[in-house]
Amino acid sequence: MQRIELTDDLSFSRVVHGMWRLNDWNFTPEQRLDLILHCLDQGITTFDHADIYGSYTCEKLFGEALALQPELRSKMEIVSKCGIVLESENRPSHKSHHYNTTKEHIVLSVENSLRDLHTDYLDTLLIHRPDPMMNPAEVAEAFSELKKSGKVRTFGVSNFKAHQYNMLESFLDEPLVTNQVEVSASQLENIHDGTLDHALEKRIFPMAWSPLAGGAIFTGEDEKSLRLKDTLKQIAEELGTEDLSEVLYAWILRHPSNILPIAGSGKKERIDAAVRSLNHELTLDQWFAVLHASMGHDVP
Repeated sequence: MQRIELTDDLSFSRVVHGMWRLNDWNFTPEQRLDLILHCLDQGITTFDHADIYGSYTCEKLFGEALALQPELRSKMEIVSKCGIVLESENRPSHKSHHYNTTKEHIVLSVENSLRDLHTDYLDTLLIHRPDPMMNPAEVAEAFSELKKSGKVRTFGVSNFKAHQYNMLESFLDEPLVTNQVEVSASQLENIHDGTLDHALEKRIFPMAWSPLAGGAIFTGEDEKSLRLKDTLKQIAEELGTEDLSEVLYAWILRHPSNILPIAGSGKKERIDAAVRSLNHELTLDQWFAVLHASMGHDVP
């Protein structure tokens, strides 16, 4: 498995496993542990979480599995996110859906995540969404406190545009390490609007959520999905595979910003497909063929 160095003392596996839907899989703690072990066996050591996933349950479900073999913590990197507030029976004090990036909320969110995950530190904490009411000086205070206490090693953001990223980073004692954004052959916004260019400029490695576009490319019957499927089938044949997801992952991996795709499946065969995609390197002809199919026209 390829590894990406975010800092001098922190690296992530090139493929990340996402826990957004962990609650939907209805696994026992032993089955969750088995999935974690399978990921580690495949070289996937980085696990992506957020406090809100599964209505504030997924981190606890992961932590229950990790508690069965706590020595595994030293073999993995855990990423979590905070800043979104959801109404939930698991958070009865929450009265509405909004954002909260106050120091008090960030610190409390981390403490809750650490307890639920059965760990005493996060490798990386991300602010989940840009907050129009964010006080960046207060975020900086929270980050500094969490760093000094050893509860969080590094910090990043998710779904931020370049100007939002730069604004927050300008208040911090040390640079952000990543920006987790949506990237797929079907969702090109962050390619076209300069978000990935900004990652290159900052020398950071972005993470990509929903790299398979939620499966819409495989099931959609609209013109765009049909174009993409036809193109992906042709490239898959050229690469010697029948799994279109391998082509989609390989398309993301080919980008010069060294994107880390998040594979968010509870099925081992789908996780394995993401890992196999590392063996494929698309040519420029193939990469642009996918881009053209998505856009519905050639580049200028």
